[in-house]
Amino acid sequence: MRSFLSALLLTGSLLCSAAGLANDERGMTLGRQCADDFYQGRLDALWQRMTPDMRKAFGDQAGLVGFQQKVKADFGAETTVQHEHVMTQQGFQIYVRDSRFAVAPNAFSLRCVFDGSDKIAGFMIQPVKQTTVAPTAYLDYQTKAALRLPFDGAWYTFWGGRTPEQNYHVIARDQRFAYDFVVVRDGKSHHGEPTIKENYFCWDQKILAPAAGTVVVAKDGLIDNTPGEMDASNAAGNHVVLDLGNNEYALLAHLRQGSVKVKVGEPVQAGQELGRCGNSGNTSEPHLHFHLQNAARFGEGEGLPAFFNDYLADGKPVTRGEPLRGQTISPAK
Repeated sequence: MRSFLSALLLTGSLLCSAAGLANDERGMTLGRQCADDFYQGRLDALWQRMTPDMRKAFGDQAGLVGFQQKVKADFGAETTVQHEHVMTQQGFQIYVRDSRFAVAPNAFSLRCVFDGSDKIAGFMIQPVKQTTVAPTAYLDYQTKAALRLPFDGAWYTFWGGRTPEQNYHVIARDQRFAYDFVVVRDGKSHHGEPTIKENYFCWDQKILAPAAGTVVVAKDGLIDNTPGEMDASNAAGNHVVLDLGNNEYALLAHLRQGSVKVKVGEPVQAGQELGRCGNSGNTSEPHLHFHLQNAARFGEGEGLPAFFNDYLADGKPVTRGEPLRGQTISPAK
Protein backbone atom coordinates (compact mmCIF):
# COMPACT_ATOMS: atom_id res chain seq x y z
CA MET A 1 0.00 0.00 0.00
CA ARG A 2 1.20 3.52 -0.73
CA SER A 3 2.27 5.24 2.48
CA PHE A 4 1.02 8.64 1.25
CA LEU A 5 -1.93 9.38 -1.02
CA SER A 6 -2.69 12.99 -1.82
CA ALA A 7 -4.06 15.48 -4.27
CA LEU A 8 -3.59 18.94 -2.83
CA LEU A 9 -3.67 22.37 -4.42
CA LEU A 10 -4.17 25.66 -2.60
CA THR A 11 -4.49 29.09 -4.13
CA GLY A 12 -2.23 30.52 -1.44
CA SER A 13 0.14 29.55 1.34
CA LEU A 14 -1.59 27.54 4.04
CA LEU A 15 0.45 27.06 7.20
CA CYS A 16 -0.12 24.87 10.22
CA SER A 17 -0.02 28.02 12.30
CA ALA A 18 -0.80 28.52 15.92
CA ALA A 19 -3.86 30.58 15.26
CA GLY A 20 -7.20 29.79 13.67
CA LEU A 21 -10.65 28.64 14.64
CA ALA A 22 -12.06 25.25 15.54
CA ASN A 23 -15.48 23.60 15.22
CA ASP A 24 -17.03 26.05 12.74
CA GLU A 25 -20.52 24.73 12.03
CA ARG A 26 -20.54 25.63 8.33
CA GLY A 27 -17.10 24.16 7.75
CA MET A 28 -18.07 21.00 9.59
CA THR A 29 -21.15 20.56 7.38
CA LEU A 30 -19.18 21.17 4.18
CA GLY A 31 -16.38 18.87 5.28
CA ARG A 32 -18.60 15.99 6.25
CA GLN A 33 -20.36 16.23 2.90
CA CYS A 34 -17.03 16.24 1.08
CA ALA A 35 -15.71 13.21 2.99
CA ASP A 36 -18.94 11.24 2.69
CA ASP A 37 -19.24 11.93 -1.05
CA PHE A 38 -15.65 10.78 -1.59
CA TYR A 39 -15.77 7.62 0.49
CA GLN A 40 -19.21 6.63 -0.82
CA GLY A 41 -18.35 7.28 -4.46
CA ARG A 42 -20.59 10.29 -5.16
CA LEU A 43 -17.86 11.83 -7.29
CA ASP A 44 -20.00 13.81 -9.74
CA ALA A 45 -21.19 16.03 -6.90
CA LEU A 46 -17.67 16.32 -5.54
CA TRP A 47 -16.25 17.31 -8.92
CA GLN A 48 -18.86 20.03 -9.36
CA ARG A 49 -17.81 21.66 -6.07
CA MET A 50 -14.08 21.77 -6.91
CA THR A 51 -12.30 24.92 -8.03
CA PRO A 52 -10.80 24.99 -11.55
CA ASP A 53 -7.31 24.70 -10.08
CA MET A 54 -8.36 21.71 -7.96
CA ARG A 55 -9.79 19.99 -11.07
CA LYS A 56 -6.55 20.70 -12.89
CA ALA A 57 -4.65 18.94 -10.10
CA PHE A 58 -6.60 15.75 -10.85
CA GLY A 59 -6.32 16.24 -14.61
CA ASP A 60 -9.93 15.40 -15.26
CA GLN A 61 -12.85 13.70 -13.54
CA ALA A 62 -11.41 10.32 -14.48
CA GLY A 63 -8.38 11.22 -12.36
CA LEU A 64 -10.62 11.78 -9.35
CA VAL A 65 -12.38 8.47 -10.03
CA GLY A 66 -9.07 6.64 -10.23
CA PHE A 67 -7.86 8.24 -6.99
CA GLN A 68 -11.02 7.22 -5.16
CA GLN A 69 -10.81 3.66 -6.49
CA LYS A 70 -7.18 3.40 -5.36
CA VAL A 71 -8.11 4.57 -1.87
CA LYS A 72 -11.02 2.10 -1.73
CA ALA A 73 -8.81 -0.78 -2.90
CA ASP A 74 -6.01 0.01 -0.44
CA PHE A 75 -8.11 0.98 2.58
CA GLY A 76 -11.44 -0.76 2.18
CA ALA A 77 -14.54 0.87 3.63
CA GLU A 78 -14.37 3.56 6.30
CA THR A 79 -15.34 1.89 9.56
CA THR A 80 -14.78 4.45 12.33
CA VAL A 81 -14.41 8.22 12.43
CA GLN A 82 -11.96 8.75 15.27
CA HIS A 83 -11.79 12.52 15.30
CA GLU A 84 -12.87 15.50 13.23
CA HIS A 85 -12.44 19.25 13.51
CA VAL A 86 -12.40 22.45 11.48
CA MET A 87 -9.79 25.18 11.29
CA THR A 88 -9.79 28.58 9.60
CA GLN A 89 -6.40 29.77 8.37
CA GLN A 90 -5.39 32.44 5.88
CA GLY A 91 -8.98 32.76 4.66
CA PHE A 92 -9.48 29.01 4.06
CA GLN A 93 -11.56 26.58 6.08
CA ILE A 94 -9.96 23.17 6.60
CA TYR A 95 -11.98 20.12 7.59
CA VAL A 96 -9.88 17.33 9.12
CA ARG A 97 -11.23 13.80 9.62
CA ASP A 98 -9.21 10.91 11.06
CA SER A 99 -10.68 7.49 10.31
CA ARG A 100 -9.97 3.79 10.46
CA PHE A 101 -10.73 1.49 7.55
CA ALA A 102 -11.55 -2.16 6.99
CA VAL A 103 -8.30 -3.07 5.21
CA ALA A 104 -5.66 -0.46 6.17
CA PRO A 105 -3.70 -1.30 9.34
CA ASN A 106 -3.29 2.37 10.26
CA ALA A 107 -5.66 5.31 10.60
CA PHE A 108 -5.74 7.87 7.79
CA SER A 109 -6.59 11.56 7.79
CA LEU A 110 -8.67 13.33 5.15
CA ARG A 111 -8.33 17.09 4.74
CA CYS A 112 -10.74 19.09 2.62
CA VAL A 113 -9.98 22.80 2.13
CA PHE A 114 -12.69 25.34 1.21
CA ASP A 115 -12.26 28.82 -0.22
CA GLY A 116 -14.45 31.82 0.53
CA SER A 117 -17.07 30.58 -1.92
CA ASP A 118 -17.27 27.13 -0.29
CA LYS A 119 -15.51 25.57 -3.29
CA ILE A 120 -13.10 22.69 -2.68
CA ALA A 121 -9.64 24.23 -3.10
CA GLY A 122 -7.61 21.41 -1.55
CA PHE A 123 -7.93 17.70 -0.87
CA MET A 124 -5.54 15.31 0.84
CA ILE A 125 -5.46 11.84 2.37
CA GLN A 126 -2.44 10.75 4.37
CA PRO A 127 -1.53 8.50 7.30
CA VAL A 128 -2.36 9.87 10.73
CA LYS A 129 0.84 10.90 12.41
CA GLN A 130 1.39 9.22 15.74
CA THR A 131 2.01 12.09 18.12
CA THR A 132 4.53 11.40 20.86
CA VAL A 133 3.47 13.35 23.93
CA ALA A 134 6.38 14.66 25.95
CA PRO A 135 6.77 12.76 29.22
CA THR A 136 6.11 14.83 32.32
CA ALA A 137 6.16 14.38 36.07
CA TYR A 138 3.80 17.34 36.50
CA LEU A 139 0.39 16.00 35.51
CA ASP A 140 -0.87 16.49 39.06
CA TYR A 141 0.99 19.74 39.65
CA GLN A 142 -1.01 22.67 41.02
CA THR A 143 0.14 26.16 40.08
CA LYS A 144 1.43 28.00 43.14
CA ALA A 145 1.20 31.53 41.76
CA ALA A 146 -2.25 33.13 41.74
CA LEU A 147 -2.64 33.56 37.99
CA ARG A 148 -5.02 35.93 36.24
CA LEU A 149 -5.51 35.83 32.49
CA PRO A 150 -2.68 37.70 30.70
CA PHE A 151 -5.12 40.05 28.92
CA ASP A 152 -8.41 41.87 29.32
CA GLY A 153 -11.48 41.28 27.19
CA ALA A 154 -12.55 38.11 25.40
CA TRP A 155 -9.92 35.91 23.72
CA TYR A 156 -10.28 32.58 21.95
CA THR A 157 -8.23 29.55 23.03
CA PHE A 158 -6.86 28.07 19.84
CA TRP A 159 -4.50 25.63 21.57
CA GLY A 160 -5.13 24.59 25.15
CA GLY A 161 -5.50 21.28 26.94
CA ARG A 162 -3.53 18.13 27.60
CA THR A 163 -4.17 15.95 24.54
CA PRO A 164 -2.68 16.23 21.03
CA GLU A 165 -6.13 17.00 19.63
CA GLN A 166 -6.52 19.94 22.01
CA ASN A 167 -2.96 21.19 22.02
CA TYR A 168 -0.12 20.59 19.57
CA HIS A 169 2.35 21.91 22.18
CA VAL A 170 2.16 18.64 24.15
CA ILE A 171 5.03 17.20 22.11
CA ALA A 172 7.49 19.74 23.59
CA ARG A 173 8.98 19.21 27.03
CA ASP A 174 9.05 22.88 27.99
CA GLN A 175 5.68 23.71 26.39
CA ARG A 176 3.81 20.64 27.58
CA PHE A 177 0.92 22.74 28.99
CA ALA A 178 1.20 25.84 26.78
CA TYR A 179 -1.61 28.00 25.37
CA ASP A 180 -2.12 30.03 22.21
CA PHE A 181 -4.72 32.79 22.26
CA VAL A 182 -6.29 34.96 19.54
CA VAL A 183 -9.21 37.41 19.38
CA VAL A 184 -12.18 36.30 17.30
CA ARG A 185 -15.08 38.33 15.95
CA ASP A 186 -17.87 36.91 13.81
CA GLY A 187 -15.98 33.63 13.49
CA LYS A 188 -12.74 35.15 12.21
CA SER A 189 -9.42 36.24 13.72
CA HIS A 190 -9.04 39.14 11.27
CA HIS A 191 -10.90 41.39 8.87
CA GLY A 192 -9.99 42.20 5.29
CA GLU A 193 -6.73 41.06 3.72
CA PRO A 194 -5.16 38.24 5.83
CA THR A 195 -1.56 39.23 4.97
CA ILE A 196 -1.88 42.58 6.78
CA LYS A 197 -0.93 42.13 10.42
CA GLU A 198 -2.87 45.19 11.55
CA ASN A 199 -6.07 43.49 10.35
CA TYR A 200 -5.90 40.89 13.13
CA PHE A 201 -8.13 41.64 16.07
CA CYS A 202 -5.52 40.72 18.67
CA TRP A 203 -2.84 42.90 17.05
CA ASP A 204 -1.47 45.53 19.46
CA GLN A 205 -3.73 44.40 22.32
CA LYS A 206 -2.23 44.86 25.78
CA ILE A 207 -0.47 41.79 27.20
CA LEU A 208 -0.51 41.78 30.99
CA ALA A 209 1.49 40.18 33.78
CA PRO A 210 -0.43 37.09 34.95
CA ALA A 211 0.90 37.46 38.52
CA ALA A 212 3.34 39.47 40.57
CA GLY A 213 6.95 38.63 39.76
CA THR A 214 10.33 39.79 38.58
CA VAL A 215 11.39 40.20 34.95
CA VAL A 216 14.22 37.79 34.07
CA VAL A 217 14.03 38.09 30.25
CA ALA A 218 12.83 41.06 28.18
CA LYS A 219 13.51 40.54 24.48
CA ASP A 220 12.57 43.23 21.95
CA GLY A 221 13.76 44.48 18.58
CA LEU A 222 12.70 41.62 16.29
CA ILE A 223 10.48 42.56 13.38
CA ASP A 224 6.87 41.44 13.15
CA ASN A 225 6.33 38.94 10.36
CA THR A 226 3.98 39.45 7.49
CA PRO A 227 1.23 36.90 8.26
CA GLY A 228 2.08 33.71 6.43
CA GLU A 229 5.82 34.15 6.97
CA MET A 230 7.71 32.81 10.00
CA ASP A 231 11.02 33.39 11.77
CA ALA A 232 12.07 29.91 12.90
CA SER A 233 15.48 31.15 14.07
CA ASN A 234 13.83 33.24 16.80
CA ALA A 235 11.06 30.93 17.94
CA ALA A 236 9.64 33.02 20.80
CA GLY A 237 10.13 36.33 19.01
CA ASN A 238 9.97 39.35 21.25
CA HIS A 239 9.07 37.96 24.65
CA VAL A 240 9.07 38.41 28.41
CA VAL A 241 9.82 35.83 31.09
CA LEU A 242 8.69 36.47 34.67
CA ASP A 243 9.98 34.76 37.80
CA LEU A 244 6.81 34.16 39.81
CA GLY A 245 8.62 32.48 42.72
CA ASN A 246 8.50 28.84 43.80
CA ASN A 247 10.46 27.88 40.65
CA GLU A 248 7.60 28.97 38.38
CA TYR A 249 8.43 31.09 35.33
CA ALA A 250 5.86 32.58 32.95
CA LEU A 251 6.70 33.12 29.27
CA LEU A 252 4.68 35.48 27.08
CA ALA A 253 5.79 35.36 23.45
CA HIS A 254 5.37 36.88 19.95
CA LEU A 255 5.11 40.47 21.22
CA ARG A 256 5.02 43.45 18.87
CA GLN A 257 8.36 45.01 18.00
CA GLY A 258 9.08 48.04 20.18
CA SER A 259 6.23 47.33 22.62
CA VAL A 260 8.04 45.65 25.53
CA LYS A 261 7.68 48.00 28.51
CA VAL A 262 9.70 46.20 31.19
CA LYS A 263 13.37 45.57 31.85
CA VAL A 264 15.32 42.69 33.38
CA GLY A 265 15.31 42.93 37.18
CA GLU A 266 12.15 45.01 37.31
CA PRO A 267 9.38 43.90 39.69
CA VAL A 268 5.89 43.79 38.19
CA GLN A 269 2.40 43.47 39.59
CA ALA A 270 -0.43 41.27 38.33
CA GLY A 271 -2.24 43.06 35.53
CA GLN A 272 0.67 45.36 34.67
CA GLU A 273 1.24 45.88 30.95
CA LEU A 274 4.30 44.00 29.68
CA GLY A 275 3.94 44.71 25.96
CA ARG A 276 1.57 44.40 23.03
CA CYS A 277 0.42 41.40 21.03
CA GLY A 278 2.41 41.05 17.82
CA ASN A 279 3.64 38.59 15.24
CA SER A 280 7.37 38.22 15.91
CA GLY A 281 9.16 34.87 15.93
CA ASN A 282 7.98 31.48 14.70
CA THR A 283 4.38 32.42 14.07
CA SER A 284 2.40 32.89 10.89
CA GLU A 285 -0.40 34.93 12.45
CA PRO A 286 -0.61 37.41 15.39
CA HIS A 287 -1.39 35.68 18.66
CA LEU A 288 -0.20 35.33 22.26
CA HIS A 289 1.73 32.24 23.30
CA PHE A 290 1.77 31.64 27.08
CA HIS A 291 3.21 28.90 29.21
CA LEU A 292 4.72 28.15 32.60
CA GLN A 293 7.97 26.28 33.07
CA ASN A 294 10.50 25.59 35.81
CA ALA A 295 13.42 27.39 34.14
CA ALA A 296 14.14 31.03 33.36
CA ARG A 297 14.97 30.66 29.66
CA PHE A 298 12.80 29.70 26.71
CA GLY A 299 13.52 26.15 25.58
CA GLU A 300 14.90 25.08 28.94
CA GLY A 301 13.33 23.18 31.83
CA GLU A 302 9.97 21.47 31.89
CA GLY A 303 6.50 22.83 31.31
CA LEU A 304 4.13 23.28 34.24
CA PRO A 305 0.32 23.33 34.27
CA ALA A 306 -1.02 26.88 34.36
CA PHE A 307 -4.26 27.17 36.33
CA PHE A 308 -5.92 30.58 36.03
CA ASN A 309 -8.22 32.04 38.69
CA ASP A 310 -11.55 33.83 38.34
CA TYR A 311 -12.36 33.85 34.63
CA LEU A 312 -15.25 33.17 32.30
CA ALA A 313 -15.15 30.29 29.81
CA ASP A 314 -17.88 30.55 27.16
CA GLY A 315 -19.72 32.85 29.57
CA LYS A 316 -19.59 30.49 32.54
CA PRO A 317 -17.61 31.40 35.68
CA VAL A 318 -14.50 29.36 36.48
CA THR A 319 -12.96 29.75 39.92
CA ARG A 320 -9.77 27.95 38.93
CA GLY A 321 -9.06 26.06 35.75
CA GLU A 322 -7.15 25.39 32.55
CA PRO A 323 -8.67 26.91 29.38
CA LEU A 324 -9.37 24.36 26.65
CA ARG A 325 -9.15 24.56 22.86
CA GLY A 326 -12.28 26.18 21.48
CA GLN A 327 -13.21 28.13 24.61
CA THR A 328 -13.66 31.90 24.60
CA ILE A 329 -12.28 33.20 27.87
CA SER A 330 -12.19 36.55 29.65
CA PRO A 331 -11.48 37.87 33.18
CA ALA A 332 -14.51 37.54 35.44
CA LYS A 333 -14.05 41.05 36.80
